[in-house]
Amino acid sequence: MSSKDQWLLPEGIDEVLPIQARRMECARRELLDLFSSWGYDLIMPPFIEYLESLLTGTGNDLDLQTFKVTDQLTGRMMGVRADMTPQAARIDAHPLQRSEPTRLCYLGTVLHTRADGFGGSRSLLQVGAELFGHAGVESDVEIISLLLELLQLMSIPELHIDLGHVGIFRGLARDADLSGQQENELFDALQRKAVPEIEEMLNGYVADDGQRQRLAALASLNGGRSVLDRAREQLAGASEPVLAALENLAAIAALIEKRAGSETLYFDLAELRGYRYQTGLVFAVFVPGSGREIARGGRYDAIGKVFGGSRPATGFSTDLRELMQLSQRAFADRRGAVFAPAGEDDDLLDAVQALRQSGDRVVRCFPGQAGDAAAMNCDRQLVNENGQWLVKPV
Repeated sequence: MSSKDQWLLPEGIDEVLPIQARRMECARRELLDLFSSWGYDLIMPPFIEYLESLLTGTGNDLDLQTFKVTDQLTGRMMGVRADMTPQAARIDAHPLQRSEPTRLCYLGTVLHTRADGFGGSRSLLQVGAELFGHAGVESDVEIISLLLELLQLMSIPELHIDLGHVGIFRGLARDADLSGQQENELFDALQRKAVPEIEEMLNGYVADDGQRQRLAALASLNGGRSVLDRAREQLAGASEPVLAALENLAAIAALIEKRAGSETLYFDLAELRGYRYQTGLVFAVFVPGSGREIARGGRYDAIGKVFGGSRPATGFSTDLRELMQLSQRAFADRRGAVFAPAGEDDDLLDAVQALRQSGDRVVRCFPGQAGDAAAMNCDRQLVNENGQWLVKPV
């Protein structure tokens, strides 16, 4: 390895340089203020935990994405968090132990063993919100509405909201008495919308014509609002849990349509992101030109059961780094900076301190340094005129 290669970052691991870091920090503060205005309390879970805590229960889907290390104090396995949602569930179930609805938000780094898609990052700045303790459609609608307001604050245009419901497929699979392996194989084929493969599987797995047709229909039940009407027709005769899941999705969509404004609602009953993790509504947000979702979420009831508190739960997460790349906002401090001369004169030090206390950014010059005010990214300078320190344009 050459001396130059030693300083290369691992693939998918990013750093943020000063100008971008300032933009990101401005956005971070606005996002946390937005969460607070909706009543969401900020949590700061640890970056590393015992593996059992991170991967217990519904968190097991994260196993392949989690970096694992041995705790030198105890010999137990620890994991670097790949998702903060299970941590939020643990905090709700164990330290907080509330009976009333709890709203939590977070913003921090998560680390993945593999990038999500070509050219993706393995070091994400995950931002999200979780709502625990309410099972009705109103909490799902609140979570999606909050996500949309967040994306609007970030000035990300042309949002497409993709809605689905894992209860529909799960209920149909139970109606057909599919084994766990058969359900998983059919699930994978549905994600790829591999119609011939789906038909071949169903012919071998399901004897009842009606059950077979209803499962096969999922691959084509995608599109606009009319999908829900077609689903009611094609899924007629399914069990009550299936029909209830469909009506739950329709009720959420009706409320979202009132709030989403010009955003596009799309339905896909075969797109089941986080199927083994979610328990009800699933959703994702896409924008033109991006090959993967920019935000995702849904309902994951009872995730906290393993931590001693089984409660309804719904939430979303996204990556602030990716949002910054898509954002049409500057998110920059436009005030510039004041370049102050070197020296220990009391009046000079007082002037510098007064400027900083008033909110100005002041950069002190060092004796003999290279670079003038402009080189130090300052648009003003502190000068002494007739014994008084004054701020003048560069």
